[in-house]
Amino acid sequence: MNIHASRFFGFWVLLLSSYGLQAQDKLSLQQAIEMALAHDARIEEKQAFVRQAEGLLQEAEGSGGFRYQVDSFLAIATGVDGGFYEDGADSCSGSCEPRDDLYDLEDGLSLWAGLTFAIIKPLATFGRLDNYQEAAQNNIAIKRQDVSLQRDEVALQVVKAYYGYLTARDSRLLLEDTRHRLEGALSLVSGWLDEGSGKASQSDKFALQAGLGLIDNFLAEAGRLEKIAMAGLRFLTGHEDEVIELAERRIKPVALPQESLEEWIEIALSNRPEFKQVAAGLAARRALVEATRADEKPIVFAGVAGSLAYAPDRDRLDNPHVYDPFNHVAASPLIGMRWQLGPGAQEGRVAQAQAELDALVHKASFAREGIPFQVREQFFSMQAKFKSIASMRQSSKAARRWMIAAYSDFEAGLEEADDVISALQVYVLAYAEYLRAVNDFNNLVSKMKSVSGVFQ
Repeated sequence: MNIHASRFFGFWVLLLSSYGLQAQDKLSLQQAIEMALAHDARIEEKQAFVRQAEGLLQEAEGSGGFRYQVDSFLAIATGVDGGFYEDGADSCSGSCEPRDDLYDLEDGLSLWAGLTFAIIKPLATFGRLDNYQEAAQNNIAIKRQDVSLQRDEVALQVVKAYYGYLTARDSRLLLEDTRHRLEGALSLVSGWLDEGSGKASQSDKFALQAGLGLIDNFLAEAGRLEKIAMAGLRFLTGHEDEVIELAERRIKPVALPQESLEEWIEIALSNRPEFKQVAAGLAARRALVEATRADEKPIVFAGVAGSLAYAPDRDRLDNPHVYDPFNHVAASPLIGMRWQLGPGAQEGRVAQAQAELDALVHKASFAREGIPFQVREQFFSMQAKFKSIASMRQSSKAARRWMIAAYSDFEAGLEEADDVISALQVYVLAYAEYLRAVNDFNNLVSKMKSVSGVFQ
């Protein structure tokens, strides 16, 4: 798909996604990613660089075609009547002198118009143009992979904002439920103290009030993170002034990818944009080295060149030995050779191009080693976080049972407020850690696909 077609497609994706958002008022992760990809100006910036690279290729290809040069002018010259010899004689026998009234204005002034032109076609550049064209073609491939990398970055930012919002929202709901329970417990304690039943002490009331203060602090932080994540999601999708409701009611772990580590590494070696960039970059640099070396060779060309001038108030000088710049017509086919030599500077340019090629070779070697390590790092992190989700799910369930049991015993007067707060604290921490683990895992799965080159 060319750049113009992709922009047209992106426009319709954005339009249809906007319509779907207004109609259903629910936004899925995939819809958010598509809307962000169609809206993000950074992707358009990278696509502009692709068009620039395509322009360089067009320039390189056009350099092998015809070249046209035309210069024209309109000026004033002195008028001239008569022939070549003094007093305007057309011929002379014996002792005569050429006329010397160049700057006399006796014959007035004349309009003077002239035109020179050349049409040149390079015949042989000894690999110069071919290598520049190959370098330009590979430069396009590099810039296109930059677009892919930018799309990946945008999509990962959407994933982070999307799951970040769900995590913050679920944390807020958890804290609100906890606060409700603490308020209920505080109401019970206040009632018992007013009745003087002896089921609670003043310290229980103070402990519950302290717990409510902490919960309010955590609620404020969760609300802040929730608003920031939603603001980021609106910004990325281009709906900053709209109310967005996500399709997911709760954050849930995505499916664990079933590919083995070796399979992920193989996928990365085949699909990572950086590998494609390095391959194209090596080809481009080799071509540039050869083109730089070819600069010390000549350019053979053929064409047609000519000039004409006309001054109506000057008599024409028809003498094959004397060039008349004011009235003439001249044109001829030609074949020629242009050779520019600068041995010292030429060796320096070749050395620079070769050094850049060597640097890219070393970069490619590092990429072949570094990218598999990056895949391993993501794979092990993803697997560990998946196990963490299972353990924290069990922990949060057990903590919830403890909290409910402690709260029930407290209502029956069998537990103290400190026990209720401890149970609530463990439950909040366990469930919050579970939510964080799910958020991290979902992001790690997306990152795993990204480092393997198959996310977008």
